[in-house]
Amino acid sequence: MRPQPCVRDIRGGVLLVEYPDASEEQANRAAVALGRRLRGDGVRGLLDAIAGARTLLVLFEPARLRRDRLAERIEIESRRGAEEGRARRLIRIPVSYGGDDLPELSRASGLSRDEFARRHAAAEYRVAFVGFVPGFPYLVGLPPELCAPRLASPRRRVAAGSVAIGGSYTGIYPQDSPGGWRLIGKTAAELFDPGANPPALLGAGDYVRFDPVRAEELAGAPKKPRPVKPPGGRPIFRVLASGLFTSIQGAPRYGLGSSGVPPGGAMDRRSQARANALVGNSAIAPVLEMTLVGAELEALEETVVAVAGADLSADCGGRRAPCGEAFRVTAGERLRLGRARRGARAYLAVRGEIANPRLPGETSRRLEAGELVYGAVGVRRRAIGPPSAPPPDLPEELFLRVALGPQTTHFPQAEIDRFLSSPWRVSSASDRRGLRLEGERLTHALAPETEPEGTVDGSVQVPGNGLPIVLGPDGPVTGGYPKIATVIGADLPLLGQAGPGTTLRFRPVELPEALEAWPAEGGRR
Repeated sequence: MRPQPCVRDIRGGVLLVEYPDASEEQANRAAVALGRRLRGDGVRGLLDAIAGARTLLVLFEPARLRRDRLAERIEIESRRGAEEGRARRLIRIPVSYGGDDLPELSRASGLSRDEFARRHAAAEYRVAFVGFVPGFPYLVGLPPELCAPRLASPRRRVAAGSVAIGGSYTGIYPQDSPGGWRLIGKTAAELFDPGANPPALLGAGDYVRFDPVRAEELAGAPKKPRPVKPPGGRPIFRVLASGLFTSIQGAPRYGLGSSGVPPGGAMDRRSQARANALVGNSAIAPVLEMTLVGAELEALEETVVAVAGADLSADCGGRRAPCGEAFRVTAGERLRLGRARRGARAYLAVRGEIANPRLPGETSRRLEAGELVYGAVGVRRRAIGPPSAPPPDLPEELFLRVALGPQTTHFPQAEIDRFLSSPWRVSSASDRRGLRLEGERLTHALAPETEPEGTVDGSVQVPGNGLPIVLGPDGPVTGGYPKIATVIGADLPLLGQAGPGTTLRFRPVELPEALEAWPAEGGRR
């Protein structure tokens, strides 16, 4: 019997397909197959479909794809069953067993280290989904006697290539990153290449076998760094100082969630659009996004620029530069942007657009001193817009509309009410991946973990410590913490201006209100 899908709304433009009556394996296989079909059908207005342990998160543009049409398509595609017509793909990965946690895990299982490693390598694994960081595979098939809980306190750094166990999953870290899984080995396999198509070596539905090798067999020729190919345009700025975090941000890039790649894009898309309008660019043209402390740039040619968003007290060639209107920068002049007086992020647009050198699978990267910023090639210039209103006077408290769920059952009703009635302060540990909130800790009614599933920017996760995290555009595409609410699309730009110390308050709304507010953002996520 085929698993029957249940479709629920997370917010406007986001659906979650669940399979409540199926086993985890049946649900996962059905979600993977449905996601692959939706992505491969070229449905106009579909942005992405991201499988989790037993669900599928579907992102779409309501202005281009009606919700009822998409739900009907999901129902039709689900009748075809799982993995129909797809060839089985097996990838063999060499691994040298001997990670930091192997001695402890072998003792806990009553097995020798060699026997633990032998049993791990003897199993065949299936990629349930990819998430956490780009290219990170969640592999099912771990022998029950080898299962082990995650660390209570995650390591600050886990080396790329580490093979690890987390609960009933095996995973492989594609890059250096924090992590709380138990380390049992190491591989030299390259799990993620941002220039490849797809960028992740492993995809949901693939099968994996581990081939034990000696450590010295992994040590081949050192990997050469990928050459960075500059864009084809002319350099317009040299970065003298990058500030706290300056990056190039254009439109969100959807379609690679199944490889674990978040869409990215500007955190405050209203300010991005405002800056671009002032210099005659399209609303989603790439800009420089500067956080809290701005960059110092040297102009390499004469150009017209505009700054919108937080007021960073711009100075150009020793004279005060306006915020909210276009101005000219001549070759050799220095443009300095200071500290934010109110708000968190400012956006610098250049007439004719900035070239975005980011590869399709790359995530946001901080610009460094000495780098060049290039102009785009072959972009049609539009009329320069009129001076805009001064930057909004952001209050000390920001009110964000949220749709409750999808895991409200993980919290007592009293805790949900307290989440909505309490002020939450943005922590200094926040970044583009997520805003960490400080306040009175929430209490879970159930375990503070769920089966991992797809997430979106604006998802409000509540980990075991009870302090909410509002995910940003560079956040993980899947997560295993219960989500108490999701910020609606029209209020996402406010998150980009919520700097450390800002107070957030959440107001629940029903889906019709969330959808009614959507067109104000141009129908884009």
